[in-house]
This record gives sequence, C-alpha cells and structure tokens, in this order.
Amino acid sequence: MAAAIDGVLLAAGRSRRAGAFKMEMELAGKPLLLWSLEAMAAVCARVIVVAGSEAEKIRRLVQGRPEAELVVNEAFAMGMLASIQAGVRRVRTPRFFLLPGDMPLVKAHVYRALLAAKAEIVVPVCRGRRGHPVLLAGRLIPELLAEPPGSSLGRFIRRRGFETAEVDDPGIYTDLDDKDDIKKIDALLRAGGKNE
Repeated sequence: MAAAIDGVLLAAGRSRRAGAFKMEMELAGKPLLLWSLEAMAAVCARVIVVAGSEAEKIRRLVQGRPEAELVVNEAFAMGMLASIQAGVRRVRTPRFFLLPGDMPLVKAHVYRALLAAKAEIVVPVCRGRRGHPVLLAGRLIPELLAEPPGSSLGRFIRRRGFETAEVDDPGIYTDLDDKDDIKKIDALLRAGGKNE
C-alpha cells in the first residue's frame, strides 16, 4: 500500500543519445516512464513528475493518473539539479524519494528496503555499486534548493553523508541511454514483468 511519502520522478531531459524521446518509448508494451511511475506509486501516495524538454508528451503519459502530479521545469537546460530542485519544491512529506525516469527496472521492494533505514539520506547498493532511488529527509530541501547551478545531487549527498541499504536488484543502476539499452531492458521487462 502507498505510504505518506512523496516521490520525485525526473523526466525533463532531451534523450539525445537514445535517438528519440525515451520516456514514451514502448518497453514490454508500456511506455518507459510508466514502468518507473508505477513502481514508485506502489510505495508513494504521490509522485511528482518533473517534465522539461517534452512537457506535453509527459503530460499525455501521466494524464488520468491520480497519483501523478506534473511539474514543468522551464530551466531544464540547466541540467538535472534544476529539475530536482523544481520537483522537491512540491514535496510535502517528512521523507521523499528521487529517481531518474529512465530506470524502469527498479522494483517496489527497493523502495521498501530504503524506508527501513533511518538516516537522512539513504542510497541503495547492489553488488558494491550504488544506484537509485535515493531517499532523503524533507528537512534537507532548503539545503538542496540552495545548491549552486554547477553542483549535482551526487555532490550534495557526498558532502552531507549517507547510509547505504543493501538490495539484491541490479535495476538500481540500470538506466536507458541508447538503442542497445532499449533491446536489453525490453527483454528484461518481458522476462520479469512486474513491479513488486
């Protein structure tokens, strides 16, 4: 069941390397963005979807989904930090998740594993590799909003310190960047299929 926790899903990029707008690419019969949205919505009562370069396409994808709240980051060209800042401004819960929208293999059990940790920042780890989503305390939002344009979420996390949560899920570091990734991830979704 969805908890009183917000999720921020980043879908503002231009998808240059993928050759087409990846958030609407069909993977195992469903647009990429919806795989990420549905897994997050299984745990989060509200998912703040940050659009940017193709805002109307994102609006169509999330239309009719009561769990999704669309935010358009007009400054998307400034990079991912600007989109994170646009999304976290809408967060209303004591803790929240952050996930790039091109990570459709992250399952709901990963979110639940992170929620079991009590630190201000929790990062999932699988086989020694860190990944996403990241769980953050809402009280860190003013600091995150104060990060300068040249900074990044990674830099912020390293400076603040974080705890890791071990998960058995390589989906936490599998994102979709190019055409080869599309075939590979499509096959994995068809094989696994569910966001449990």
